[in-house]
Amino acid sequence: MPVNRPTADPPGSWFRLFLPFAVGYYFSYLLRNVNAVIAPVLTRELDLSAADLGLLTSAYFVAFGAFQIPLGILLDRYGARRVEAALLLVAAAGNLVFALGDSIGTLAFGRALIGVGVSACLMAALKSFLLSYPAERQSALTGAIMTSGGLGAISASVPLEALLPVLGWRGVFYGLSAVIAAAAVYIYVAVPERPDAVQRSSFGEQLRGVAHIFVSRAFWRYAPTTMLFSGGFMAIQGLWIVPWFINVDGLSRDTAAQYLFAVGVMQLASHFAIATFATRLIRRGIQPATLIAVSLGVAWLALLVCVIRLGHPLVGWLVYAFFSGPVTLMYVALGAHFAPQLFGRVSTAINLMAFAGAFGLQWGIGLAVDGFTAADWATAPAYRAAIAIVAVLQLLAWVWFAVEGRQSRRAGAAAAESAP
Repeated sequence: MPVNRPTADPPGSWFRLFLPFAVGYYFSYLLRNVNAVIAPVLTRELDLSAADLGLLTSAYFVAFGAFQIPLGILLDRYGARRVEAALLLVAAAGNLVFALGDSIGTLAFGRALIGVGVSACLMAALKSFLLSYPAERQSALTGAIMTSGGLGAISASVPLEALLPVLGWRGVFYGLSAVIAAAAVYIYVAVPERPDAVQRSSFGEQLRGVAHIFVSRAFWRYAPTTMLFSGGFMAIQGLWIVPWFINVDGLSRDTAAQYLFAVGVMQLASHFAIATFATRLIRRGIQPATLIAVSLGVAWLALLVCVIRLGHPLVGWLVYAFFSGPVTLMYVALGAHFAPQLFGRVSTAINLMAFAGAFGLQWGIGLAVDGFTAADWATAPAYRAAIAIVAVLQLLAWVWFAVEGRQSRRAGAAAAESAP
Protein backbone atom coordinates (compact mmCIF):
# COMPACT_ATOMS: atom_id res chain seq x y z
CA MET A 1 0.00 0.00 0.00
CA PRO A 2 1.49 3.42 -0.94
CA VAL A 3 2.42 5.83 1.84
CA ASN A 4 0.76 9.25 1.66
CA ARG A 5 3.15 11.77 3.18
CA PRO A 6 1.23 14.43 5.17
CA THR A 7 1.75 18.15 4.64
CA ALA A 8 0.45 19.32 8.05
CA ASP A 9 0.19 18.03 11.61
CA PRO A 10 -2.87 15.78 12.14
CA PRO A 11 -5.68 17.24 14.28
CA GLY A 12 -5.63 16.29 17.94
CA SER A 13 -2.20 14.72 17.53
CA TRP A 14 -0.86 15.86 20.91
CA PHE A 15 -3.17 13.69 23.03
CA ARG A 16 -3.90 10.93 20.51
CA LEU A 17 -0.47 10.42 18.97
CA PHE A 18 2.46 12.20 20.60
CA LEU A 19 1.59 11.90 24.31
CA PRO A 20 0.84 8.13 24.33
CA PHE A 21 4.20 7.34 22.72
CA ALA A 22 5.93 9.89 24.97
CA VAL A 23 4.57 8.08 28.06
CA GLY A 24 5.89 4.78 26.74
CA TYR A 25 9.33 6.19 26.00
CA TYR A 26 9.46 7.88 29.41
CA PHE A 27 9.19 4.49 31.10
CA SER A 28 11.62 2.92 28.63
CA TYR A 29 14.34 5.39 29.60
CA LEU A 30 13.55 5.21 33.31
CA LEU A 31 13.94 1.44 33.22
CA ARG A 32 17.14 1.71 31.18
CA ASN A 33 18.80 3.79 33.90
CA VAL A 34 17.18 2.53 37.10
CA ASN A 35 20.05 0.18 37.96
CA ALA A 36 22.50 3.07 38.17
CA VAL A 37 20.83 4.14 41.43
CA ILE A 38 19.96 0.71 42.85
CA ALA A 39 23.37 -0.77 41.92
CA PRO A 40 24.88 -0.27 45.41
CA VAL A 41 21.87 -2.02 46.99
CA LEU A 42 22.01 -4.92 44.53
CA THR A 43 25.77 -5.23 44.99
CA ARG A 44 25.39 -5.41 48.76
CA GLU A 45 22.44 -7.82 48.80
CA LEU A 46 23.78 -10.21 46.13
CA ASP A 47 27.55 -9.74 46.65
CA LEU A 48 28.13 -8.84 42.99
CA SER A 49 31.46 -8.04 41.34
CA ALA A 50 31.71 -5.18 38.83
CA ALA A 51 31.50 -7.67 35.95
CA ASP A 52 28.46 -9.39 37.54
CA LEU A 53 26.71 -6.04 37.91
CA GLY A 54 27.55 -5.07 34.34
CA LEU A 55 26.24 -8.37 32.97
CA LEU A 56 23.06 -8.23 35.07
CA THR A 57 22.26 -4.67 34.05
CA SER A 58 23.16 -5.18 30.40
CA ALA A 59 20.72 -8.11 30.09
CA TYR A 60 18.27 -5.32 29.25
CA PHE A 61 20.47 -4.22 26.35
CA VAL A 62 21.18 -7.65 24.91
CA ALA A 63 17.48 -8.61 24.93
CA PHE A 64 16.49 -5.22 23.57
CA GLY A 65 19.09 -5.45 20.81
CA ALA A 66 18.35 -9.08 19.91
CA PHE A 67 14.69 -8.21 19.36
CA GLN A 68 15.32 -5.26 17.04
CA ILE A 69 15.19 -7.07 13.68
CA PRO A 70 11.99 -9.03 14.52
CA LEU A 71 10.60 -5.77 15.91
CA GLY A 72 11.20 -3.93 12.63
CA ILE A 73 9.31 -6.60 10.73
CA LEU A 74 6.45 -6.49 13.25
CA LEU A 75 6.21 -2.69 13.09
CA ASP A 76 6.11 -2.65 9.31
CA ARG A 77 3.65 -5.55 9.19
CA TYR A 78 1.24 -4.80 12.05
CA GLY A 79 1.69 -1.11 12.85
CA ALA A 80 3.04 0.76 15.85
CA ARG A 81 -0.09 0.89 18.02
CA ARG A 82 -0.68 -2.84 18.39
CA VAL A 83 2.98 -3.79 18.61
CA GLU A 84 3.93 -1.31 21.32
CA ALA A 85 0.81 -1.94 23.41
CA ALA A 86 1.47 -5.69 23.41
CA LEU A 87 5.15 -5.35 24.19
CA LEU A 88 4.56 -2.98 27.10
CA LEU A 89 2.60 -5.77 28.75
CA VAL A 90 5.77 -7.88 28.45
CA ALA A 91 7.67 -5.04 30.13
CA ALA A 92 5.12 -4.99 32.97
CA ALA A 93 5.67 -8.73 33.45
CA GLY A 94 9.44 -8.19 33.45
CA ASN A 95 9.18 -5.63 36.24
CA LEU A 96 7.13 -8.09 38.27
CA VAL A 97 9.73 -10.85 37.76
CA PHE A 98 12.52 -8.46 38.77
CA ALA A 99 10.64 -7.39 41.89
CA LEU A 100 10.20 -11.05 42.91
CA GLY A 101 13.76 -12.10 42.05
CA ASP A 102 16.21 -13.32 44.66
CA SER A 103 19.05 -14.55 42.44
CA ILE A 104 21.18 -13.15 39.62
CA GLY A 105 19.50 -15.48 37.13
CA THR A 106 15.97 -14.37 38.00
CA LEU A 107 16.90 -10.70 38.05
CA ALA A 108 18.68 -11.01 34.69
CA PHE A 109 15.62 -12.74 33.22
CA GLY A 110 13.42 -9.92 34.51
CA ARG A 111 15.75 -7.33 32.98
CA ALA A 112 15.68 -9.22 29.67
CA LEU A 113 11.87 -9.23 29.63
CA ILE A 114 11.93 -5.51 30.34
CA GLY A 115 14.36 -4.98 27.47
CA VAL A 116 12.10 -6.82 25.01
CA GLY A 117 9.03 -5.09 26.40
CA VAL A 118 10.26 -1.53 25.90
CA SER A 119 12.12 -2.26 22.66
CA ALA A 120 9.40 -0.65 20.53
CA CYS A 121 8.94 2.55 22.53
CA LEU A 122 11.12 4.80 20.39
CA MET A 123 10.85 2.93 17.10
CA ALA A 124 7.04 2.78 17.22
CA ALA A 125 6.89 6.49 17.94
CA LEU A 126 9.22 7.38 15.07
CA LYS A 127 7.32 5.17 12.62
CA SER A 128 4.00 6.75 13.60
CA PHE A 129 5.49 10.23 13.32
CA LEU A 130 6.91 9.45 9.88
CA LEU A 131 3.46 8.48 8.60
CA SER A 132 1.53 11.24 10.39
CA TYR A 133 3.68 14.40 10.28
CA PRO A 134 5.43 16.36 7.48
CA ALA A 135 9.02 15.43 6.60
CA GLU A 136 10.51 18.69 7.88
CA ARG A 137 9.03 18.03 11.34
CA GLN A 138 10.73 14.66 11.83
CA SER A 139 13.97 15.90 13.45
CA ALA A 140 12.07 18.15 15.84
CA LEU A 141 9.71 15.32 16.77
CA THR A 142 12.70 13.05 17.40
CA GLY A 143 14.01 15.66 19.83
CA ALA A 144 10.59 15.96 21.45
CA ILE A 145 10.14 12.23 22.01
CA MET A 146 13.71 12.03 23.31
CA THR A 147 12.82 14.80 25.76
CA SER A 148 10.26 12.47 27.31
CA GLY A 149 13.05 9.90 27.61
CA GLY A 150 15.19 12.54 29.30
CA LEU A 151 12.45 13.03 31.86
CA GLY A 152 12.60 9.28 32.48
CA ALA A 153 16.36 9.49 32.98
CA ILE A 154 15.89 12.31 35.49
CA SER A 155 13.24 10.29 37.33
CA ALA A 156 15.77 7.45 37.63
CA SER A 157 18.13 9.65 39.69
CA VAL A 158 17.23 11.83 42.69
CA PRO A 159 13.47 11.03 42.66
CA LEU A 160 14.19 7.30 42.61
CA GLU A 161 16.84 7.71 45.30
CA ALA A 162 14.19 9.41 47.47
CA LEU A 163 11.71 6.57 46.91
CA LEU A 164 14.10 3.74 47.80
CA PRO A 165 13.96 4.20 51.59
CA VAL A 166 10.15 4.34 51.41
CA LEU A 167 9.31 1.55 48.97
CA GLY A 168 12.55 -0.42 48.73
CA TRP A 169 13.84 -1.47 45.33
CA ARG A 170 11.29 -4.29 45.11
CA GLY A 171 8.41 -1.92 45.83
CA VAL A 172 9.63 0.40 43.08
CA PHE A 173 9.44 -2.41 40.53
CA TYR A 174 6.00 -3.53 41.73
CA GLY A 175 4.75 0.01 41.14
CA LEU A 176 6.42 0.21 37.72
CA SER A 177 4.74 -3.03 36.69
CA ALA A 178 1.31 -1.57 37.39
CA VAL A 179 1.79 1.82 35.72
CA ILE A 180 3.40 0.32 32.59
CA ALA A 181 0.44 -2.01 32.15
CA ALA A 182 -1.79 1.07 32.34
CA ALA A 183 0.40 2.80 29.72
CA ALA A 184 -0.10 -0.18 27.38
CA VAL A 185 -3.88 0.22 27.64
CA TYR A 186 -3.59 3.98 27.03
CA ILE A 187 -1.60 3.46 23.82
CA TYR A 188 -3.97 0.81 22.49
CA VAL A 189 -7.06 2.95 23.18
CA ALA A 190 -5.76 6.40 22.22
CA VAL A 191 -3.53 5.96 19.16
CA PRO A 192 -5.28 5.81 15.77
CA GLU A 193 -3.95 3.17 13.37
CA ARG A 194 -3.40 4.42 9.82
CA PRO A 195 -4.38 1.91 7.12
CA ASP A 196 -1.06 2.46 5.34
CA ALA A 197 0.84 1.66 8.56
CA VAL A 198 0.15 -2.04 7.99
CA GLN A 199 1.84 -4.00 5.19
CA ARG A 200 0.83 -7.42 3.89
CA SER A 201 4.02 -8.32 2.06
CA SER A 202 5.32 -11.84 2.57
CA PHE A 203 7.80 -12.72 5.27
CA GLY A 204 10.41 -13.41 2.59
CA GLU A 205 9.91 -9.97 1.07
CA GLN A 206 10.29 -8.36 4.47
CA LEU A 207 13.51 -10.28 5.11
CA ARG A 208 14.84 -9.12 1.74
CA GLY A 209 14.14 -5.56 2.90
CA VAL A 210 16.23 -6.21 6.01
CA ALA A 211 19.06 -7.59 3.87
CA HIS A 212 18.88 -4.51 1.62
CA ILE A 213 19.44 -2.30 4.66
CA PHE A 214 22.40 -4.26 6.00
CA VAL A 215 24.27 -4.28 2.69
CA SER A 216 23.78 -0.54 2.20
CA ARG A 217 26.90 1.60 2.45
CA ALA A 218 24.79 4.35 4.01
CA PHE A 219 23.90 2.02 6.89
CA TRP A 220 27.53 1.22 7.60
CA ARG A 221 28.44 4.89 7.66
CA TYR A 222 26.11 5.39 10.62
CA ALA A 223 26.44 2.03 12.39
CA PRO A 224 29.86 2.40 14.13
CA THR A 225 29.07 5.91 15.36
CA THR A 226 25.73 4.75 16.72
CA MET A 227 27.35 1.78 18.48
CA LEU A 228 30.12 3.74 20.14
CA PHE A 229 28.48 7.10 20.89
CA SER A 230 24.83 6.21 21.50
CA GLY A 231 25.74 2.84 23.00
CA GLY A 232 28.60 4.36 24.98
CA PHE A 233 26.44 7.06 26.52
CA MET A 234 23.73 4.54 27.44
CA ALA A 235 26.32 2.22 29.00
CA ILE A 236 27.85 4.98 31.10
CA GLN A 237 24.70 6.81 32.12
CA GLY A 238 22.76 3.60 32.70
CA LEU A 239 25.27 2.10 35.14
CA TRP A 240 28.85 3.27 35.39
CA ILE A 241 28.57 7.01 35.97
CA VAL A 242 27.46 6.64 39.60
CA PRO A 243 30.31 4.21 40.45
CA TRP A 244 32.63 6.69 38.68
CA PHE A 245 31.43 9.55 40.88
CA ILE A 246 31.88 7.41 43.99
CA ASN A 247 35.18 5.68 43.17
CA VAL A 248 36.96 8.29 41.05
CA ASP A 249 35.63 11.57 42.41
CA GLY A 250 35.14 10.37 45.99
CA LEU A 251 31.50 11.44 46.28
CA SER A 252 28.85 10.01 48.56
CA ARG A 253 26.02 7.99 47.03
CA ASP A 254 23.56 10.84 47.66
CA THR A 255 25.81 13.37 45.94
CA ALA A 256 26.46 10.95 43.08
CA ALA A 257 22.68 10.61 42.60
CA GLN A 258 22.41 14.40 42.50
CA TYR A 259 25.14 14.55 39.86
CA LEU A 260 23.33 11.86 37.87
CA PHE A 261 20.22 14.02 38.12
CA ALA A 262 22.18 16.98 36.71
CA VAL A 263 23.45 14.83 33.83
CA GLY A 264 19.87 13.77 33.10
CA VAL A 265 18.74 17.42 33.12
CA MET A 266 21.49 18.31 30.65
CA GLN A 267 20.49 15.43 28.38
CA LEU A 268 16.90 16.65 28.60
CA ALA A 269 18.05 20.15 27.66
CA SER A 270 19.84 18.71 24.62
CA HIS A 271 16.72 16.93 23.38
CA PHE A 272 14.62 20.02 24.05
CA ALA A 273 17.05 22.10 21.98
CA ILE A 274 16.74 19.61 19.11
CA ALA A 275 12.95 19.73 19.34
CA THR A 276 13.01 23.55 19.33
CA PHE A 277 15.64 24.36 16.72
CA ALA A 278 16.09 21.34 14.42
CA THR A 279 13.34 22.29 11.97
CA ARG A 280 14.70 25.83 11.67
CA LEU A 281 18.24 24.62 11.08
CA ILE A 282 17.12 22.15 8.42
CA ARG A 283 15.17 24.89 6.64
CA ARG A 284 18.42 26.87 6.54
CA GLY A 285 20.25 24.00 4.89
CA ILE A 286 22.03 22.47 7.91
CA GLN A 287 21.44 18.74 7.57
CA PRO A 288 21.11 16.24 10.45
CA ALA A 289 24.41 14.53 9.50
CA THR A 290 26.26 17.83 9.98
CA LEU A 291 24.65 18.38 13.37
CA ILE A 292 25.63 14.86 14.37
CA ALA A 293 29.28 15.22 13.31
CA VAL A 294 29.86 18.57 15.03
CA SER A 295 28.03 17.64 18.24
CA LEU A 296 29.73 14.29 18.68
CA GLY A 297 33.14 15.88 18.15
CA VAL A 298 32.42 18.16 21.12
CA ALA A 299 31.05 15.22 23.13
CA TRP A 300 34.26 13.28 22.58
CA LEU A 301 36.39 16.20 23.79
CA ALA A 302 34.20 16.41 26.90
CA LEU A 303 34.69 12.71 27.63
CA LEU A 304 38.44 13.20 27.27
CA VAL A 305 38.24 16.02 29.83
CA CYS A 306 36.46 13.64 32.22
CA VAL A 307 39.10 10.94 31.79
CA ILE A 308 42.06 13.25 32.40
CA ARG A 309 40.05 15.04 35.14
CA LEU A 310 40.34 18.67 34.15
CA GLY A 311 38.29 21.15 36.16
CA HIS A 312 35.20 20.39 38.23
CA PRO A 313 34.25 16.69 38.01
CA LEU A 314 30.68 17.45 36.94
CA VAL A 315 31.30 19.97 34.14
CA GLY A 316 32.79 17.54 31.64
CA TRP A 317 29.95 15.07 32.15
CA LEU A 318 27.36 17.82 31.62
CA VAL A 319 28.94 18.83 28.32
CA TYR A 320 29.24 15.17 27.31
CA ALA A 321 25.53 14.63 28.02
CA PHE A 322 24.40 17.71 26.11
CA PHE A 323 26.42 17.09 22.96
CA SER A 324 25.68 13.34 22.92
CA GLY A 325 22.00 14.14 22.44
CA PRO A 326 22.07 14.81 18.66
CA VAL A 327 23.20 11.20 18.05
CA THR A 328 19.47 10.43 18.10
CA LEU A 329 19.18 12.21 14.74
CA MET A 330 20.84 9.11 13.28
CA TYR A 331 17.37 7.61 12.85
CA VAL A 332 16.13 10.50 10.73
CA ALA A 333 19.38 10.92 8.80
CA LEU A 334 19.66 7.24 7.90
CA GLY A 335 15.93 6.88 7.24
CA ALA A 336 16.19 9.50 4.48
CA HIS A 337 18.25 6.99 2.44
CA PHE A 338 15.38 4.45 2.30
CA ALA A 339 11.70 4.26 1.32
CA PRO A 340 9.15 5.07 4.07
CA GLN A 341 7.80 1.50 3.89
CA LEU A 342 11.16 0.30 5.23
CA PHE A 343 11.39 2.74 8.12
CA GLY A 344 10.46 0.25 10.83
CA ARG A 345 13.24 -2.06 9.70
CA VAL A 346 15.71 0.79 9.09
CA SER A 347 15.19 2.32 12.54
CA THR A 348 15.38 -1.00 14.35
CA ALA A 349 18.49 -2.03 12.40
CA ILE A 350 20.37 1.08 13.50
CA ASN A 351 18.90 0.73 17.00
CA LEU A 352 20.34 -2.79 17.08
CA MET A 353 23.76 -1.21 16.62
CA ALA A 354 23.14 1.22 19.48
CA PHE A 355 22.09 -1.49 21.91
CA ALA A 356 24.78 -3.91 20.81
CA GLY A 357 27.24 -1.15 21.65
CA ALA A 358 25.51 -0.46 24.97
CA PHE A 359 25.59 -4.13 25.95
CA GLY A 360 29.20 -4.67 24.90
CA LEU A 361 30.47 -1.48 26.51
CA GLN A 362 28.46 -1.80 29.72
CA TRP A 363 29.73 -5.31 30.30
CA GLY A 364 33.16 -4.51 28.87
CA ILE A 365 33.71 -1.59 31.23
CA GLY A 366 33.01 -3.92 34.16
CA LEU A 367 35.42 -6.53 32.79
CA ALA A 368 38.09 -3.86 32.27
CA VAL A 369 37.68 -2.49 35.80
CA ASP A 370 37.93 -6.00 37.28
CA GLY A 371 40.93 -6.78 35.07
CA PHE A 372 42.84 -3.65 36.00
CA THR A 373 42.11 -4.04 39.72
CA ALA A 374 43.18 -7.70 39.53
CA ALA A 375 46.49 -6.40 38.16
CA ASP A 376 46.89 -4.37 41.39
CA TRP A 377 45.65 -1.06 39.99
CA ALA A 378 43.84 1.23 42.40
CA THR A 379 40.11 1.54 41.79
CA ALA A 380 40.13 5.12 40.48
CA PRO A 381 42.82 4.54 37.79
CA ALA A 382 41.03 1.32 36.79
CA TYR A 383 37.81 3.23 36.09
CA ARG A 384 39.68 5.97 34.24
CA ALA A 385 41.48 3.43 32.04
CA ALA A 386 38.22 1.63 31.24
CA ILE A 387 36.49 4.86 30.14
CA ALA A 388 39.63 5.87 28.22
CA ILE A 389 39.22 2.73 26.11
CA VAL A 390 35.67 3.85 25.30
CA ALA A 391 37.01 7.28 24.31
CA VAL A 392 39.55 5.76 21.89
CA LEU A 393 36.86 3.64 20.24
CA GLN A 394 34.57 6.67 19.92
CA LEU A 395 37.30 8.70 18.24
CA LEU A 396 37.81 5.98 15.63
CA ALA A 397 34.05 5.86 14.95
CA TRP A 398 33.85 9.65 14.60
CA VAL A 399 36.70 9.71 12.08
CA TRP A 400 34.98 6.96 10.06
CA PHE A 401 31.70 8.91 10.05
CA ALA A 402 33.43 12.07 8.84
CA VAL A 403 35.49 10.31 6.15
CA GLU A 404 32.50 8.37 4.80
CA GLY A 405 30.44 11.55 4.72
CA ARG A 406 33.08 13.30 2.65
CA GLN A 407 33.28 10.39 0.23
CA SER A 408 29.49 10.28 -0.06
CA ARG A 409 29.37 14.00 -0.93
CA ARG A 410 32.08 13.54 -3.56
CA ALA A 411 30.24 10.60 -5.10
CA GLY A 412 27.02 12.62 -5.20
CA ALA A 413 28.76 15.58 -6.83
CA ALA A 414 30.40 13.33 -9.44
CA ALA A 415 27.03 11.71 -10.24
CA ALA A 416 25.44 15.14 -10.65
CA GLU A 417 28.19 16.30 -13.03
CA SER A 418 27.88 13.19 -15.20
CA ALA A 419 24.10 13.37 -15.44
CA PRO A 420 22.80 14.52 -18.85
